[in-house]
Amino acid sequence: MIQMALFPIRHRRLRFTILPFCLILFYACFSIVDCRRNVNYVSHQQRQPSITPITRDLYHTSATLMEEIKKLVHRHQDRFHMETLTSSNRGYQADLNVVTFCQKIHEIEEDKSKFRILLSFGQHARELITSELALKILYILSEDQTLPKRNPLLLNRTLQNTIIKVVPIENLNGRKKVEAGELCERRNGRGVDLNRNWSVDWGKKEKDFDPNEENPGSGPFSEPEAQMMRKLSRSFHPHMWVNVHSGMEALFMPYDHKNTTPPGEQSEKMKLMLETLNHLHCEDRCVVGSGGGSVGYLAHGTTTDYMFEVANIPMAFTFEIYGDEKASYKDCFKMFNPVDQPTFNRVVNEWSAAFFSMFEMGAHEMKMKFVEDRAPFNVDNLISIDDYLKGYLIERKNRYAEKTELLEIGLQEMRTYFRLFLLSSILLMFMFCSRIPKSSSSRSNMPPVTP
Repeated sequence: MIQMALFPIRHRRLRFTILPFCLILFYACFSIVDCRRNVNYVSHQQRQPSITPITRDLYHTSATLMEEIKKLVHRHQDRFHMETLTSSNRGYQADLNVVTFCQKIHEIEEDKSKFRILLSFGQHARELITSELALKILYILSEDQTLPKRNPLLLNRTLQNTIIKVVPIENLNGRKKVEAGELCERRNGRGVDLNRNWSVDWGKKEKDFDPNEENPGSGPFSEPEAQMMRKLSRSFHPHMWVNVHSGMEALFMPYDHKNTTPPGEQSEKMKLMLETLNHLHCEDRCVVGSGGGSVGYLAHGTTTDYMFEVANIPMAFTFEIYGDEKASYKDCFKMFNPVDQPTFNRVVNEWSAAFFSMFEMGAHEMKMKFVEDRAPFNVDNLISIDDYLKGYLIERKNRYAEKTELLEIGLQEMRTYFRLFLLSSILLMFMFCSRIPKSSSSRSNMPPVTP
């Protein structure tokens, strides 16, 4: 009986003895779980890529860059002119700054024989390095800066016969969004990709289409920026077009919307020019070929395809001047722009040299027949048949120092046969007309026929 009474007491003692051990065990388990959670959080944070901000000591803001260009133009008014185009659509307005270079800027409208080049930079907002390259090219054109290892006499001879129009920041509204912190933004101020807003194969979507990247707009040329660029190309009639981007290192020619290049001799000459640039300035590391066949995806509604197919510009290219393949896809500024001074200087210097080599090669190619065949239509180039027969071809051939004795003889015989043809045609018409009254009068004098 006494033992029965002692059992509950012992049981209670045992329970009170075990309870602290349970609390300690529970606390230990909770601490382990919390520790593991903290470790996972830290490791997750370590796996998250760091986002590189804009390197302010390397890159201008859009405002400071345009201000520097304006000062440059003002210092060299004998060779630069700057204008600002404005367009709007459905409440959205955009500005386009255009800088024109010509060694004799006041004679630009009078001379239609010069080699004409149109360059566009900053079409995609996040590609800041392209606009820095535009500034460098303008400095070299002004002669405030020079190109090392370049024959100044040869370069000057090329530029004497060249007019260059530069659009330093095509997508100014989108650029401002990037400067405000949207570092991955490539579209314009209302979310349209300006390099998908042109009419050649517009609106077609690939399987991997991403509207956050490639929104083509509500229709071809729905965006004011694209409208102004089209108007500029129509009024300027360039022989060469280059659309400058970043994201990789490449020298592209048409087409973007299919994985082939244009057929014919002209395409071969364009490719040879790009291969030469690749060897001289890219150390053969740049991708060369059509955009659609080389970049890994097809792009529809691009500017370069329009410039080649519709605007009929003989030499139309897209250049990709930099890309960090190791950067995270979320670290957009680092992916599309160099972030250290040595790389920044290398990109700007190498590509500015490449552009001036291209100017020299393009000026030479302009003299070739394929450029003249595809030159934009110009009413001033039309001549009468009379002028043609009086020696237009002879004058054309003389430009290339070819012999024209046989051509002169052929044209003389052509003129002779043409005169004989006109004379015989007039005589035949006269004879035919003179027989008509005689035939009608003879019919009137015939007796009536009775049935």
